[in-house]
Amino acid sequence: MWKSYYSVTNLTEALTVLAEHRGRARVIAGGTDILIELERGLRPDIDVLVDITRVPGLDHITLRGDEIHLGPLVLHNHVVGSSLVVERGLPLAQACWEVGAPQIRNRATIAGNLITASPANDTITPLWALGAQVTLTSLEGERTVPLRAFYTGLRRTVMQPDELLTDISFPALARNERGIFLKLGLRRSQAIAVVNAAVVLSFEGERVRRAAIALGSVAPTIIQAPVAEAYLVGKALTPDVIAEAGRLAAATPSPIDDVRGTAAYRTEMVRVLVVRALRALAAHAEADHWPRQPAMLWGERHARVVRSLPALIKHEAGQPIETTINGQKRVIATGQHKTLLRFLREDAGLLGTKEGCAEGECGACTVFLDGAAVMACMVAAPRAHGAEIVTVEGLAENGHLHPIQEAFIEQGAVQCGYCTPGFLMAGAKLLDEHPQPSREQIEQSITGNLCRCTGYYKIIDAFIEASKKREVIS
Repeated sequence: MWKSYYSVTNLTEALTVLAEHRGRARVIAGGTDILIELERGLRPDIDVLVDITRVPGLDHITLRGDEIHLGPLVLHNHVVGSSLVVERGLPLAQACWEVGAPQIRNRATIAGNLITASPANDTITPLWALGAQVTLTSLEGERTVPLRAFYTGLRRTVMQPDELLTDISFPALARNERGIFLKLGLRRSQAIAVVNAAVVLSFEGERVRRAAIALGSVAPTIIQAPVAEAYLVGKALTPDVIAEAGRLAAATPSPIDDVRGTAAYRTEMVRVLVVRALRALAAHAEADHWPRQPAMLWGERHARVVRSLPALIKHEAGQPIETTINGQKRVIATGQHKTLLRFLREDAGLLGTKEGCAEGECGACTVFLDGAAVMACMVAAPRAHGAEIVTVEGLAENGHLHPIQEAFIEQGAVQCGYCTPGFLMAGAKLLDEHPQPSREQIEQSITGNLCRCTGYYKIIDAFIEASKKREVIS
């Protein structure tokens, strides 16, 4: 899928490779977009990948003055787990929670979501409403661009081939400001937005002083609703004002018809979402549905960079991948141009990890990478170099099945069995994180796992039984 894969140890190395290869190189962090595009042959112009996931210090969320800053390796789950963002940038946290499933949120970066530049990408809309800006860095220096000027069209940005997005920042919400993000999808999770909306309001008492309404998946880029925004200024959020603002917002876009919804449906859903958002803000209820102690599946390290590689590595044919799989050191001379899924199956000889979709939809390929649950089909094999990997074959210890494995047998949670390894991996990580999970946490943990036999009732029963076994053991 690629000719050369560089694992770098600092930003200068990454920028040097980008400058050398110009348009033929791309940065890979989460890889949840670029790997699928390469797999499908959609990016024939790209043959060099620059992996920055071992560079320390890039996954921090910080408050500097009154601005929140996100590094280029900040993951969606990092935002979900950040009390700072939840308290002072709630719309972004809500959008991150809506993205994919735990395994995807443990890999996908906010920076990557912005750069991909799809108008349906969830995090762009709240950052747009929050007044975010991005910092782009090359060997020539830095430049800062308002997010609203970052996009030039559908999946197009102002980034140059030798630039790397190194910072995302936005003003933290003040005490007189409130915001919310809402999304309409065709299913409860793992859904691409039919419409999404972020509303951020500043208040003077009960009256709106400033309004920002950003709308996604209704135009080639994210758009605002300026007429509705202007209408809200100086008004209290009464039912009549809310209804009129929703009507004005719906009159702004001219959405397309596609497989997810007609233009007429999208227009009506813009009205509905804006009305719901304003009602929630009027009632101070914007955080009412925020999950408490959500299932993250990210391990003790919280999916953070804990150690860098000793030196830059250029992974090419013949350059061995040295890794630890299920506690055993492995040196494998092949597989440098594959996904981690195919590397594990074809080169490491571990067939328990299944390929169901190869695009992060089914979860059958879930493994632990440096302690975090991820989908192996969305990780490049060279990322295994110097890493610790656990597959379903590694769940049993000292000849004894893991409690989740025992529970699946006892509860009859296995039907065709193809999806089972992914469910077991998600369950094992959930029990590490929440030994006595609630039903809500159990359901959150398997939003990225599909059972085509529709055996979910027994699977959930098995999760509950496994938690009881863990309680007995502890």
